[in-house]
This record gives sequence, structure tokens and C-alpha cells, in this order.
Amino acid sequence: MHAWPSAEIPRLPGESLPVQVRDASSGELVPAAPGPEFRMYVCGITPYDATHLGHANTYVTFDLLNRAVRDSGVAVHYVQNVTDVDDPLLERATATGMDWRVLAERETELFREDMTALQVLAPEHYVGAVEAIPLINEFLLGLRGRGATYEVETDTYLAVHADPAFGGVARLSQSQMLELFAERGGDPARAGKKDPLDALVWRGERPGEPAWVSPAGPGRPGWHIECTAIAMDRLGETVDVMGGGRDLAFPHHEMGSSHAHVLTGHPGFVRVHVHAGLVGYQGEKMSKSRGNLVFVSKLRAAGVEPAAIRLALLSRHYGTDWEWTDAVLTQAQERLSTWRAAVSRPDGLDATSTLAEVRAALAGDLNAPAALAAIDAWAAAQNATGGTDLGAPGIISRLSDALLGVAL
Repeated sequence: MHAWPSAEIPRLPGESLPVQVRDASSGELVPAAPGPEFRMYVCGITPYDATHLGHANTYVTFDLLNRAVRDSGVAVHYVQNVTDVDDPLLERATATGMDWRVLAERETELFREDMTALQVLAPEHYVGAVEAIPLINEFLLGLRGRGATYEVETDTYLAVHADPAFGGVARLSQSQMLELFAERGGDPARAGKKDPLDALVWRGERPGEPAWVSPAGPGRPGWHIECTAIAMDRLGETVDVMGGGRDLAFPHHEMGSSHAHVLTGHPGFVRVHVHAGLVGYQGEKMSKSRGNLVFVSKLRAAGVEPAAIRLALLSRHYGTDWEWTDAVLTQAQERLSTWRAAVSRPDGLDATSTLAEVRAALAGDLNAPAALAAIDAWAAAQNATGGTDLGAPGIISRLSDALLGVAL
């Protein structure tokens, strides 16, 4: 599967500080990229209705991390998946009378267009679940070889007790895990399971559903095994950052890490879990089930500039939950106009300290609001008094583009 085109990143003088992020499991600030190469996996969309601002918030967050790590001089290997076969996609296809493959490709293409417009750098590998089925089958064979799977009718489950480290990602109580598992695609009440939290790794064929050959019989993959198989194939047995929205901590990231631990026999598949906050709208979390979605494509169609959408998303720290409002967008549009006016002058105030402030802000757990404030301060002074440094407006323009993904 192909991704989308990435804009060229402008060169900036010098390099930034090493980037630190907050590990969602420990709550501690840790280096994002302690070595010369950085391996990041970000969980992708299920393409039945893309791309709302909750999605955009997540992918802009990890694009910010991608840019900051690159600016620190570290090589980035970035992988993202597409869950292009799953229950929600099949249900939407049935409801609309559309072939599930056509629906998946249509919404994936819309997602590509939105990511291009928002200047999100494309992953090195963009992998669909369907094309990854041979990898998933190999992974499934490995789990079976460990004696960690069992069948309930035609479905195959992974026993959570095969992983002694289970629960270490989200660090929730048993009751919390059971509640969230039921809410987020799990089946804790299914008869025949050895443990309510055991995760489906292969769903046996159902009438009218797509199916593929596997060691467990015809069917299709479970959600969690998909991401883990792709990540391990493309990035190896250690991923520096596994990313997604905060609602993926459990069960998705918990289960995915558990799958890897069971297969390899040792913990440490994911070094750091980083989770973006959730975006609300009209008093509730923005989600497809609630129907309170604001779509990037519809904002673009209404004439909203993608750079303003991106600035609105960057105006809140990635780890916080927040609410999308018209005022948030208006503030972003005004900020974009102010910045453009400031860099349009032929000369200006020295930008060296502003570049350093932006880099320091991003190195400190991707503090985008502080980075925006640094440019705000430069732009306000520039628009008020100006300066004599001929290169300053160009430096600010390039740093906004290179580090924040906002082209001025």
C-alpha cells in the first residue's frame, strides 16, 4: 500500500536538543530516541469514515515528534498501518451497500489527501492489514508453537496468562480492564474463553464475510495481532515509540505488547508508549459512535486553510484532552495571518533565540503551545518595530515549516 507525498523539510542551522517524551506506562519523561536511529510505529485508521479531527490530532502529534527527532540529527524509521478489514468497516459497507474493498480504498485515499494537506510526513512503510496477512499467519504460527493459543468454536484466542507482564502498559485494575475491554471491541463475556481478557487473534470465517487461509483455518485477523506483526516485521523486536490516541492504551497497546512478549519470550517490544489526548466536540469525545465528528476534508472544502487547522491542533499540548470550538479555529487563523505578516517584511528582528526556544520547547515533551508562543512573541515584536537582520524572516519561516509543519 502506498502512503502520500511528503513535502521537503527546510534546512535549519544547528541541531536541536535530544527529544524527551512522557512514557504513558511509567509517567516519566524519557528520551524518545536514545540511539542513532529512531523506530516509531503509529496505529493507523480503520478506513470507513476518515478523517475527523481526533484522527488529525493524533497524526499531527506524531508528525511533530518525527520532525523534532529528525532535527536532532537522528534517522527516523516510521511505520503506520491501515486496518482495511475489520468489523466496523464491514458493517458500514453492508449498511451502505458498498463493497468493503471499495469503501476502504475510498476512505484511505481521503485520509492520504488530508495528511498531505496537513503536511504530515509520510511513513516509511504504510501497510494494510490485508497485505500483511502472510506476516500475521507467521506470527500466529509462532504463538501456537508457544502453546499460548486455544480455540473457541472457529475462533482463536491468545491466553493473557501466557504473558506474565500483562497489564504493564496501561496499568489498570482488573475491573477497569474488563470494563474497557467490553467497550472497545473485546468480548469478555463470551462463553468458552479461559479468561475474560483473552484476545481474539484470528476470527473464523462467517457467512458473507471475507476470509483468508491461515494455520487456524479460513478467516481474518484480530485487531491487535495486526499491528504487532507489522511493527515487528518492519522495525524489529524493539520499537522506540508506539503511538496512538489515549484510548488505544487499553486494550490495543496492552494486547499488542503482550502478543510480542509471548512470541519472543522476553518483554521490551515497546520501549515507550506515547498517547495523544482526545478531542471533544459539543461536550463529548469526538467519535464515530457518537456521530459528533468534525472532518478535515469538510473544513478544507469550506475554505479553511490546512495550515490553520494544523495550528489549531498544535495550540493544545498533545497529552491533554480538549474541545474543538469555532474560537480555537479562529485563533489559529489569526495566528497564521500574524505570522505571515511578520515574515513578509524584507528584514527583521534576530531569530536565533526564537529558534532555540522552539527547539527547547519541542525537546521537552513536544510542548507545541510553548513553541507557538515563542514565534508569537517574535511576530508581535517584528510587526510592531521590525529590525535590521535580513535573514531573520527566512529563519522563522523555515523553522515554522520544518519543525511545526506550518508553511508560511
